[in-house]
Order: sequence, then C-alpha cells, then structure tokens
Amino acid sequence: VQLQASGGGLVQAGGSLRISCVVSGSISISWLDSMAWYRQSPGKELELVASSIIGGSTRYADSVKGRFTISRDDAKNTVYLQMNTLKPEDTAVYYCNARKGGAAHWGQGTLVTVSS
Repeated sequence: VQLQASGGGLVQAGGSLRISCVVSGSISISWLDSMAWYRQSPGKELELVASSIIGGSTRYADSVKGRFTISRDDAKNTVYLQMNTLKPEDTAVYYCNARKGGAAHWGQGTLVTVSS
C-alpha cells in the first residue's frame, strides 16, 4: 500500500486549502479500517487531525472541529482534508495514514504554511 499526499502550499490566514491522499496498491480504501490525517509542526509532537472510520464515522481534533472536513472518494481511492478558516497555528506537515488490522501505512507528507 502506497500513500501519496499532495495539495499543500502557502495560504493566508482565513483562507482555505484542500489536501489529497491517493492510495495505490492492491487495495481499495473501502477495505481499510480507517484513514486519517496527522500533522506535525516544528518542535511539536505528531497530532491526529481527522480520521474516517470504517462505517462512515469521522473524528476531529478539538482544534480543527468546525473548520476541517475529512472526506473520501472510494472510486478514486482518495481521501481529502478540506481546511477552512486556516490559522497560523495550522502550519505543519500533514501526513495521511491508512490502517488495516495491525498494519499502519504512511504517506510522505505535504507542507501547509499559513501566513498571518
């Protein structure tokens, strides 16, 4: 399973950005137990931002609730993170993650920079 994240960039505070994670390999994202987005800012620990669990439920970090939305397109084997009302503290490298059983797979990360 390979994960390719893309869509990061520089955006002003208050703006929006959508990042994507394409899953390739001999697996459909509909078979995965969960897909998630994590982020890591310089000097900070890895943080779970949003997750999409098998069955359709989603979970968000308190810091992004109401601003970020995780979604998936099974036909494209792609997971998205729509980020609205971005804040400078959202600046981080964002990583996508896929889990199946006890295995976890990670993408290479995409940098999101929010300027004030």
